[in-house]
Amino acid sequence: MKHILFSLLLLVAPLMGGEGSVASAQTPNARQAREIFDKVWNSVFGPQGATFHYKVNIIGIYKTEGTIWQKGNKSKYQSSNSKMWNDGVTCYVVKKKEVQIYRADDERRDKHASRFQFERENYNYSIADDKEGLMLTVKQKSSKVKGVSEVRLLIDRHTFAPIRLRVGVGLIHATVHITQFHSGGIDDSIFTFPRELYRGYKFEDKR
Repeated sequence: MKHILFSLLLLVAPLMGGEGSVASAQTPNARQAREIFDKVWNSVFGPQGATFHYKVNIIGIYKTEGTIWQKGNKSKYQSSNSKMWNDGVTCYVVKKKEVQIYRADDERRDKHASRFQFERENYNYSIADDKEGLMLTVKQKSSKVKGVSEVRLLIDRHTFAPIRLRVGVGLIHATVHITQFHSGGIDDSIFTFPRELYRGYKFEDKR
């Protein structure tokens, strides 16, 4: 279940693609929603990088929290029972007393990744006022599209910083509360695996 979460959060970037442009045939509301969604997207996945703390609740049966750092094709996360460093070439996943090593682009490091595919052009967008900010709703254009079926993203109405994310994939619905969001100022050194801290661990190279 934990891997489902990180597929979700590290959509978190390799899984979510499709730059595209806002179609002129869209309604004013849809155009505004897509433009704001892209601004939020760029604040998280742009070259400047971003970091945030999260708390997740998956259909009331699984809860966890941690911190994520993201910059281009590099990422890092840490929670109470696992950690991951991805420097864009090599990915290190620490679980219990073991370190698993993967190529950065190896989907085996997360067997649930394909379930969270998200191509922005395959979705319809809308936006509405919410008592807590602005609510962006993103829904599949066709039921034949695989991956994420719906996203409801609550953002700050002034800064567009993400506050809460609810994602549906099939029968799974996950709610992620986001705090301490900061865009920019992410040094690349944070994505370097600190091997010296794990000298007593078992290393399993899966590259």
